[in-house]
Amino acid sequence: MILVQTSRAAPVPWKNGGGVTRELLRLPADSGDDWTLRISVADIAADGPFSPFPGVTRWFAVLEGAGVVLTIGSKEHRLGRDDDAIGFRGDAGVRCRLVAGATRDLNLMLSGVPGGMHRVVPGQAWRPEARECGLYATAGGRVEPSAADETGPMPANALRWWSEAPDSLVFDGTGWWLAAGTKAAPP
Repeated sequence: MILVQTSRAAPVPWKNGGGVTRELLRLPADSGDDWTLRISVADIAADGPFSPFPGVTRWFAVLEGAGVVLTIGSKEHRLGRDDDAIGFRGDAGVRCRLVAGATRDLNLMLSGVPGGMHRVVPGQAWRPEARECGLYATAGGRVEPSAADETGPMPANALRWWSEAPDSLVFDGTGWWLAAGTKAAPP
């Protein structure tokens, strides 16, 4: 299990000057551009295009701020803190317009593996149908995986990642469930 606090991830400025990204997790680690999973938190300070990622599936959710309008192809999607995450192809032309000032956003990118991002329902069990999974907490709380030895506090603005997804997870705080890969069939 991995635990990464957003505040400890170094901010990397974007080439277009529109914001910074804090990479929380890349798998395999130290893989350069040959990763299968990448999770990051981005601070968007200005309107502009998203970088293209051909062959990648992207998931995006607003964590802080008034929100954004993403134009994907010719369709607009207005997203705020209370909205579900949106998934889209990494090679799609995406333009971002800030609604009312800067935002902080959570990004899940998957290359060659299925997965997704779902809002936590506090206190409700989530059963990841994935090989690996994670929790990004927007407010602290207590997380309870099906393996009792991993039960414990979860700080706000942090990512916890399980390389072997538990059968179920319960979190009493707020945040996002993240899933990657296909769970192996029982023998």
